[in-house]
Amino acid sequence: MPAVPEGFAAAYRVQQARYPAADPAWQPVHTVYVPADRFSAGTVAEWGGQASSLVKAHLPGSDALAEVFGVPAGLAGAVHERVLRKLATEPVEDVRIDFEDGYGVRPGAEEDAHADAAVAAVVAMRAAGTLPRRWGPRVKSFADGDPERSVRTLERFVTGIVEGAGELPAGFTVTFPKVLMEAYLGQFAQVLERLEAGTRLRFEMQVEAPQTLAFLRGDLNEGLGGRLAAAHFGVFDYTAALGLPPHEQRLDHPACDHARHVMQTAFAGTGVELSDGSLAASPASDQAGDVHDLWRRHAALVEHSLRHGYYQGWDMHPSHLVSRYVTVYAFHLARYDSYRERVRAWEERRAAGGGVMDEPATIRTLTAALRRADLALP
Repeated sequence: MPAVPEGFAAAYRVQQARYPAADPAWQPVHTVYVPADRFSAGTVAEWGGQASSLVKAHLPGSDALAEVFGVPAGLAGAVHERVLRKLATEPVEDVRIDFEDGYGVRPGAEEDAHADAAVAAVVAMRAAGTLPRRWGPRVKSFADGDPERSVRTLERFVTGIVEGAGELPAGFTVTFPKVLMEAYLGQFAQVLERLEAGTRLRFEMQVEAPQTLAFLRGDLNEGLGGRLAAAHFGVFDYTAALGLPPHEQRLDHPACDHARHVMQTAFAGTGVELSDGSLAASPASDQAGDVHDLWRRHAALVEHSLRHGYYQGWDMHPSHLVSRYVTVYAFHLARYDSYRERVRAWEERRAAGGGVMDEPATIRTLTAALRRADLALP
């Protein structure tokens, strides 16, 4: 019998821990970003109500949806029905209460007061059953030179919710922005470890600078005790740091594609989720033409992300919920039946239609896509 190479067992254990290769789990299709001073217990319902009103006014039926978004007529009815149901039952899947760029620098007492108000809102939403499946704050960056303010807000937020709700409700995560130094990740992980009270705290980092790409790698999370849950791309800080002109600060710029691909390469197989960035625009007016223009622009960016393997992005205005859900649902539904047929053909050891010759890796991808669609579609 051939001898097992020395050190193989240890290396294999590391491989299994570092690259678990698990089936896709539920991941929100978006993160809704709300400045802390504008967040209340009614924010999610308000966003859903505004988005539903826009659909009623400017997307009354499947014919309008097909025309505005270019969805095939045979698919438009199913997409329209799902979007209406989603906006009525769960308009927001993930909300981030922002104490960073969307909030700005405030006097200490003012930020403390807004943190307390956010705590009260979360506790009220938890009691009412309206807290999104994923939620949490975005704190200030350590790169700003004031980690004390960032940590103070996080501590006040977490301890306040535990005191008010009796526990930290499920779905909590915290966003850590502008990670220019790898050392900041370890320092932030230590802050979370100190704050833990029966619930393991995890965080998502934001990739908003070219410098960050240099230390993204598959073993990064091991040094953080497995606390890194996700990496979110920040389009505007990233493109600004590269010196791109203002009109080229867009999510589908080739420079952004490169950054996203580096993120995918670094975290492939690790279980660290990836999220794309946002469109910083809202309809120019309430007129149908302006609303439709915004929807088409946003939908094109969402589809660009989906085609590049990014199944989550950031939404910054209630109108974005409509174009987000339309594009996500159409993307999954358009290919669902053909994917399922190819998997069945493989399992039954027969040829798939159209001369397709699938490899085992493709079948795994098809199966993952079906699983992702089942989790995303209402």
